[in-house]
Amino acid sequence: MKAMVYAKFGPPEVLQLQEVEKPTPKANEVLIKIYATTVVKEDPDMRASPGFNGLLKPRNPILGQELAGEIESIGRDVTRFKPGDQVFGFDMFGAYAEYKCMPENGALAIKPANMSYEEAASVPNGALTALPFLRDKGKIQSGQTVLIYGASGSVGTAAIQLARYYGAKVTGVCSTANLEMVKSLGADQVIDYTREDFTKNSKTYDIIFNTVGKRSFSECKGSLTDEGTYLATVPTPVMMLQALLSAKSSGKKVRFVAAGLRPASEKIKDLIFLTELIEAGKIKAVIDRCYPLEQIAEAHRYVETGHKKGNVVITVGIACDKK
Repeated sequence: MKAMVYAKFGPPEVLQLQEVEKPTPKANEVLIKIYATTVVKEDPDMRASPGFNGLLKPRNPILGQELAGEIESIGRDVTRFKPGDQVFGFDMFGAYAEYKCMPENGALAIKPANMSYEEAASVPNGALTALPFLRDKGKIQSGQTVLIYGASGSVGTAAIQLARYYGAKVTGVCSTANLEMVKSLGADQVIDYTREDFTKNSKTYDIIFNTVGKRSFSECKGSLTDEGTYLATVPTPVMMLQALLSAKSSGKKVRFVAAGLRPASEKIKDLIFLTELIEAGKIKAVIDRCYPLEQIAEAHRYVETGHKKGNVVITVGIACDKK
């Protein structure tokens, strides 16, 4: 099968299209023919330098976290899926390829019926991050005021729609170029951070969700209500200490969750829940650009600019059907 492989850390050009052995599912695994994946922010980070994916060389030579495709075959013990099922899901590695095996109890679910493969592949990373932050850590309630900083990214676009679903009044913070897109997702108010600093407008929010790690709790504290919660996807050591201290007292809180490290069983439940919301028209995919697998280096270069809107999709063996 074809896969985009990298044998060393470096610039996008280290990603090379190669023929590798097609995987065979174990007894508890399914073999997925992948039609679409994405480039999330963490992928270029893991490609460029040592760290989470190894120190001397990449521990996992095939990147790619989100995927959508079709079950081609199953192991003898599999009961959740059958060949022909259209699925979408999330794993840390291996989706930059034509095929991938996953355990049947991995973060995998039946694809929403009203989404293309490209759209379905763009859902898991952002929504599986935003949902546990807002629902579980933020305890979001109808009528609350929620500010989402970094509202135009994959997590931010999912967070806007989820906050609206839960009945919150949403303020999105983004750059000038993304104001209309963020409004179209349901934000009640949009702040252009290049022209206005939300921490200085005297407004307060029940939840401030920092999806990009650029505004600290100290900076945002004055913009929280007395019992408000600050959520951050990129916790610093100082922030972790603040979270511990605020957990033991009343008043403003700091919360974070390692969303990617949650048990697969929780992610499965959330994927099924998200499918229900998608099929009910409550959540839609936000796709910025689409590239074929062969052009994934160019996709990495674009994501590294930090200016993507929503998601950057990679198609595998099919033409892009971005709507």
